[in-house]
Amino acid sequence: MEFPGFYGNEQLKMNLSAAIDRGQSGHFYLISGPAGSGKKTLARILMAALLCGCPGARPCGTCRQCRKALSGNHPDLITVDDDEHKTIPVALIRQTRSDLFIRPNEGNKKIYYIPRSQDLGIPGQNALLKVLEEPPGYGVFILLTDNPDKLLPTVRSRCTELKMQPLSPDVLSAQLARKYPQADAQTLQAAISRCGGWMGQAEELLTAGSLWLEETVAFARCYGYKDHPGLLRLLVPMEKKKRDGLIPVFTQWRELVSSALLCRAGLPPLDPLSRTLAASRTPAELNQAVEALDLGLRRLEGNISPGAVCGALVWQLR
Repeated sequence: MEFPGFYGNEQLKMNLSAAIDRGQSGHFYLISGPAGSGKKTLARILMAALLCGCPGARPCGTCRQCRKALSGNHPDLITVDDDEHKTIPVALIRQTRSDLFIRPNEGNKKIYYIPRSQDLGIPGQNALLKVLEEPPGYGVFILLTDNPDKLLPTVRSRCTELKMQPLSPDVLSAQLARKYPQADAQTLQAAISRCGGWMGQAEELLTAGSLWLEETVAFARCYGYKDHPGLLRLLVPMEKKKRDGLIPVFTQWRELVSSALLCRAGLPPLDPLSRTLAASRTPAELNQAVEALDLGLRRLEGNISPGAVCGALVWQLR
């Protein structure tokens, strides 16, 4: 079995590859790990391998079945999710349960992909259990989760769990240098030291600086140079914004100040903005700003008016 784009996790690869190559694939897989750990990449490779129509190492990546699976357009690959609901509705699981007994369209497997199984809820998990007890031979479920403890023990016990492992600094360094040739060694090392061994989180850190909002750049200048009138001019017009417009802005401000605080703790800076804040503000001031922005975000989510939140931040971020 081949694993293009999926790094590290050598023992997991060895065990999974041996099972697939022997034709001993399971019916239920639980892929667990935090955001950015490679869960979706592994799931895509596994689905292609199960649907691949070629002999030899799978997925071949070139046959019709593989191409459809890797692009997410295979008729026997069904995503079970509902973005409009925080918890996956139990009715959707019951619908999936009924659909399972319709044979595959063109492959030898019919795969149900649940990208956030931790959001199934107890009723949804109980409905899923009825399928897990006696599935048809062609049925496969691939569940992804960032928190396996939210799944019932009876669900987990029926799954083959594929637990993501953090990558070594050497693997991260080699892959990130290849994917981000424009990043200098200091920036790469900063991302590696902060990502906890997870490639996706390292990539997010490396791209964050290039995605700063205009308000974030202005905030860094005002707060970094202790320009209180400038901060006042920035925040007062924001009182007229809607909550949904303020939350992404204040979330970025919190991320930036947190990054500067990590710099003060000894980690290398990720970008010039965090370097500027770290050089101009004390750890106590940065920590107070993180707490103020956390409180502001909680208040916005708790239905406090944007005007009240912005007004409080004018004084808290002095």
